[in-house]
Amino acid sequence: MIRVLIVDDHKVVRQGLRYLLEQEDGIEVVGECADGASALQAVRSLEPTVVLLDLFLPGLAPGENGLSVLTHIKRDRPATEVLMLTSSNADEHLLAAVRAGALAYLPKTAGVDQVVASVRAAARGESLLEPRIAARLVREIREGTTRRGRLDQLSPREVEVLGVLARGRSNREIARTLAISEETVKAHVSSILAKLQLADRTQAAIFGLQQRLVPLDDALNETDSSPGGE
Repeated sequence: MIRVLIVDDHKVVRQGLRYLLEQEDGIEVVGECADGASALQAVRSLEPTVVLLDLFLPGLAPGENGLSVLTHIKRDRPATEVLMLTSSNADEHLLAAVRAGALAYLPKTAGVDQVVASVRAAARGESLLEPRIAARLVREIREGTTRRGRLDQLSPREVEVLGVLARGRSNREIARTLAISEETVKAHVSSILAKLQLADRTQAAIFGLQQRLVPLDDALNETDSSPGGE
């Protein structure tokens, strides 16, 4: 039996997904949640096989979103697979979700067949990614070699910060891990972006993975390379 937890702050979305999935043999909807805190509690207590998680769900702290909730889910219960629910078609949003540990994503406009197929695939540990997203992920790994050597521009502490950032950690979590203040982390992140000529935390996290600051297997099993909250 595939145990599914639905996490979305819109009741109509939760109810619609529950209705669709409960018509299917072998699928049981074990719960619904409308925010990040209740989602984490439900994951721990209900032990779902698959979580359908809203990309833009309110997070666990101001400024956080569904990606930060995803990071916590994958850290607390790696065996649970996560499908991101999104109304966005922006590649960067979808890539960030996959990097953060989502197995795949579902547009909120998806048809019944796509929803069911994605849930069943996720329960098998398989990913149904659109070809353009899969191609970009492969291309980003390949293009990492073009930036070799730029890591030397960073200080030892900045390399440490980048390594934790590449695991999808927020500034708060980086500060706790390295025993420094959040303000210091923010300063280091800004310096990293400037030195490497990167636009944002997402690009920095990808670069950290490309430079093997986090073993790829660890990244896939843990939180991949999602940028955390500010």
